[in-house]
Amino acid sequence: MDKKLYDDSNWREESIPYYSGNKVELLLNGPKSLAQSWMMGAMYNQWKKRNGYDKLDPKENEGQLQSSLGDFFKKQDKYIS
Repeated sequence: MDKKLYDDSNWREESIPYYSGNKVELLLNGPKSLAQSWMMGAMYNQWKKRNGYDKLDPKENEGQLQSSLGDFFKKQDKYIS
């Protein structure tokens, strides 16, 4: 796996001042269920966005590997005929 361009080893401690209640408990104790792990993932993404690290993520697929449905049917006709 590639080396990250940022240090996220203490993101939980940095995020505690931004939350209260159950979310703080979740940051301190970790998730105990699938839903809590989804919440942790959302909080991690908010931390990345808050610190500007979301811009360092890989770029999305902009269509260079996509084809149209018409192209698909043309290829299918070539094999069937």
